[in-house]
Amino acid sequence: MYLPRHFEETRAEVLHALLRAHPLGLLITLDTGGAPVANPIPFMLETAPADPAGAGTLVGHVARANPVWRDAADRPALVVFQGADGYVSPGFYPSKQETGKVVPTWNYIAVEARGPLRVLEGTAAAHALVSRLTRRHEETRTRPWAVDDAPADYVDTMLRAIAVIEIPLQSLIGKYKLSQNRSAADRGGVIQGLQAEGEPAGAAALAGAMVAHGGPA
Repeated sequence: MYLPRHFEETRAEVLHALLRAHPLGLLITLDTGGAPVANPIPFMLETAPADPAGAGTLVGHVARANPVWRDAADRPALVVFQGADGYVSPGFYPSKQETGKVVPTWNYIAVEARGPLRVLEGTAAAHALVSRLTRRHEETRTRPWAVDDAPADYVDTMLRAIAVIEIPLQSLIGKYKLSQNRSAADRGGVIQGLQAEGEPAGAAALAGAMVAHGGPA
């Protein structure tokens, strides 16, 4: 993606936090004819305890009826994750009153992950993955659901219908377009403007992301 230096984010801890907070990634691969294919897939990022700053590995699963696990196996894959985003009005900038030289824009966070797509065969691998995914997303619930809550024969049938994929990441880079190219006053004006909007709901999330990424509170 087009990435000016002032929007570039390479800190592993920041990128990992984004992937864990927004796990639905757009998996982009090529089919057997060379045409691009996009599949939205919830991924889980796994990192080695001894190397938490490493790029990590994305793990997930797709339906066996989806040809992507065969067509893209052992080939380069791109996964795009998106964080907060929203419209930025020229009226947010204090400099509008001074020069009038402002235009609308869109602020956003996007992370690009690249690596080879690999397929893990067997129901044991599938059971292990869905168990980890379930624990990850159920852990905050009062009565968390577990894979073993369902009948064993039903679980086995469902597991045979999916293909487990993993992508050992060779590259992980973020574009955090959060008004870093504006003055401190204009950046503060954007945060205040987004916080005051209330709706759409994403405005508050985008303001929070700007504050977390070095903007004025």
